[in-house]
Amino acid sequence: MSLESFLFSAVAILAAVVFHEFAHAYAADRLGDPTPRRAGRLTLNPLPHIDPIGLIMLFVFRFGWARPVPFNPLYFRDRRRGTLVVAAAGPAANFATAVLVSLFLHSQAAGAGPPVAFELARWLLIYNVYLGVFNLVPIPPLDGSRILTSLLPGRQAHAFARLEQYGWLILILAIWTGVLRSVLLPVVALVFRLLGF
Repeated sequence: MSLESFLFSAVAILAAVVFHEFAHAYAADRLGDPTPRRAGRLTLNPLPHIDPIGLIMLFVFRFGWARPVPFNPLYFRDRRRGTLVVAAAGPAANFATAVLVSLFLHSQAAGAGPPVAFELARWLLIYNVYLGVFNLVPIPPLDGSRILTSLLPGRQAHAFARLEQYGWLILILAIWTGVLRSVLLPVVALVFRLLGF
């Protein structure tokens, strides 16, 4: 990867992560939970969202993490629905960004706009799609696990929530064995096709 591509990809990764975390904070805030605002997370400033080790891992191994947005479901009128909305907000922000960027890239195909904007948009599309799909995986602590817990009936939800203490181990094993990659790549490919790429 050239230095130029690395810089574009770094900006794109950072933007995708910030959009994702801000969306969680914004959704919780709109549902009446002041926790993210009090924690300084209701911002597009990257610094409050960054976990230094997670960011380094993201750049080096293409697998990392941000600081999770704190929220308190007790503030929600409907706790299950509120948790579902907050959890889904992050991936939804990534997919919405991917749609907007894809529209821009399709306009570029007609020869409009500078090459620099095209290159940055290309990386933004890639990382927003990957981040959105990855976070829908129902393994704790990913958003997909919270979404699934919110949709399951009470007893099953409680049983699934108990897996959270093993979440990181399961996730690392899924990545290390290649299972996660084999599941994600077809979904990522489908999303790219739906976006016209």
